[in-house]
Formats: sequence, C-alpha cells, structure tokens
Amino acid sequence: MTIQADEQQLERTREFVRVQVAPDASRRWSERQTSEEVHLAAGSAGLLGLQLPASVGGVGVSFACKAQVAAILAQADFGVAMSLINTHNVAEQLFRLAAPGLAQRYLPDLLAGRLSACTALTEPSAGSDFAAIQTQAVAVPGGWRLDGAKTWITNALHADLVVVYAQTRVGAGAAGIAAFVVQAQRAGFKRSPGPAMGPVSTIGAGGFELQGYLCREDEMLSPPGEAFKDILGAINGARTYVGAMCCGMVSEGLQVASAWGHARQAFGKPLHGHQGWRWCLADAAIELEAAQLLVARAAELIDAGRDAQSASAKAKVFATRMAQKHLAALMHAMGAEGLGENYPFVRHLASAQVAGLVDGSTEMLLERIAKDFKATASSQGRTTP
Repeated sequence: MTIQADEQQLERTREFVRVQVAPDASRRWSERQTSEEVHLAAGSAGLLGLQLPASVGGVGVSFACKAQVAAILAQADFGVAMSLINTHNVAEQLFRLAAPGLAQRYLPDLLAGRLSACTALTEPSAGSDFAAIQTQAVAVPGGWRLDGAKTWITNALHADLVVVYAQTRVGAGAAGIAAFVVQAQRAGFKRSPGPAMGPVSTIGAGGFELQGYLCREDEMLSPPGEAFKDILGAINGARTYVGAMCCGMVSEGLQVASAWGHARQAFGKPLHGHQGWRWCLADAAIELEAAQLLVARAAELIDAGRDAQSASAKAKVFATRMAQKHLAALMHAMGAEGLGENYPFVRHLASAQVAGLVDGSTEMLLERIAKDFKATASSQGRTTP
C-alpha cells in the first residue's frame, strides 16, 4: 500500500510542478516573489500532508517518497520546494506532538494550504550552534511569555503559524529548550525585514521578534528535554531532503544542457558531437548518481527508524558540493546561452549555495562526519591524536 501511495504521490507532484511551478519559475525569480501563490494548489496535490495519515487528511507516504517529492519540486524551483516542505513539517509536528485540540485547530487549514508555517531555530547570535539560542520562555499564569528574535527562517515573510524554540532555563543549554506554537497574528509577534535573498526569494526567508508574546499552556508543543532531541531527528531528515533537492536541480540542468547540445551547432556538428563537451555531462551524471545513492541510503535509515545522523550529513555534504560544481559546469557548457533567465542555471546555482548553509553548514557537517572516524578508531583499540 505504501509503495502504491508513494507512486501516486510522485505522479501528482510531477503534474503539480508542470502546471503550477515550472511555468512561473522565471517570473518569480525576476519579481522576487515568495511561494505563497502555490500553497492552495499544493494542498490539493497532497504536498502539505505527505507523511500524515489519511485519517487526518494526509496521504501517508514514506520519508523516501518525501525526499523524491522534494527533488521533483526543486527541479523547477528550490525555494518553492523548501517553502512547501517546511509548511508540511509543521503540520507533521502538530500531528505527532500537539494536544488534540491544538492539532485540530490548525491541521485542516495547514493541509489545505490555507495557512503557511515555519520552524524557527536560527537567531542573530545562534545558527548551527542551536543549543546557544537566547529566545526566552518564562512561565506566567496560564502559560508562557516569549521574548527574543529569530532570523533566516524559511517562510517567515508570510507564515501564519510558527514553531518557536526557546530557552526555559537560563544556562541550561539543550536541556532547557522547549518548542511552542506561535500565531503570527497575535499581539507580541512582529516580523522583521527579511534578508535580500535575490534569486531564492521563493524561500520566503525572513525574521521576527517576540516581545511579550503570550502562549497558552496547551501551545507548548514539546517540553524541555524533549524538544532538542525531536528537532535533531527532524534535522537529519532535512539534511536528506535538501540533498535530494540538489540532485533534482542537477538532474534538470543535465536535461537542459543535453537538449541544447543536440540542437546547437559548433564547427560543423552538434555540441554533443564534441568529446570534451560530452565529458562535462558524463562527469555530472556520475556524481549525480552517487549523490542520489547517498540520499537514498539516508532516507532508507530514516524510514527504518535507525540512526541517520552520519548518513544524512554525508548525503547533504556530497550533494550540495556536487550541485555547486556541476551546475556551474553545465551552465558554462551552454556558453552565454546558459545565463538566460529562460534557463534554470543561475537560479539553481544560487539555490545550491543556500543549500550548503541550511540545516547545518558544510563545515559543521564535516566535523560531524569526522567524529565517526574517531569513534571507530577508539572502538577498535587504535590510538588517535
């Protein structure tokens, strides 16, 4: 049943991209538009309820299918892919963690695309070092008062609902962090100007301040001690589907470049007739498949409920580097034509740079991967510096 549901969802996603995303990708790029305009259609296509069961309006697909969906969306628009997946993630969190009344209040509108949502971790002084967040949650009669600022948050420019991570005990580090459901329309929530994201404006990245924002008791989504562990698991998933998005962008770049190479004549024959030109595409195809295998391995571990921390880090590092390298090479293989806004290369290249920073920078993930070697050496009785 799951395989059939996965296949059906992938087909719905391809149709959604063909009709709703791809035709206006260049316009969104040039006009610096967010992805709000496609949320309702995304709800109808099941994209906002991927991992939720049918009993609450979801479609119940595997995580591996979610990663493939992310790749298909990113082929046309990385920002749209990030935006829709982030709204889905909040719906999935509410289903798993929220009090029944709170989940019932928001899930129908989230799944239908009538609400957009985001998850707020990053702060002006805390990015990859998530345990160092300074947004404070202070207990008050009937709930909690939240004060602090968040920045570089996907969907923050338009999100109606936000999952905010805040520190409940100064100096407690990860053990004191809790997650709260915040309504953007309520007093004490103030959006701040978003960063100039240029070609990936569809990601809707921005920030906000919480100034005496009051959460009710039932709006604590995950308590201290649990919130940090839950979000670390979610980040492993995010690293995996961001890797999948990078694969999607390179796959699209290969298709575009290959078609151009068969049509474009140079020195009396198509570009594809020149060995050096073909090798550029061959190199990209090899590393694309390697990245896809790493992503598939991480997704397999996540679906099996196994530890995917190292696998997801490897998938993201390799896939983002692969995209940054080969999107540039494929664009140059098309000559000046590759710079045109009717082609995806400039948009995808900028998006690949963003992909290298979100959900853990490449440098941070290299440190995470390196720890595995030290642990392996120690377990085998070898000495390490």
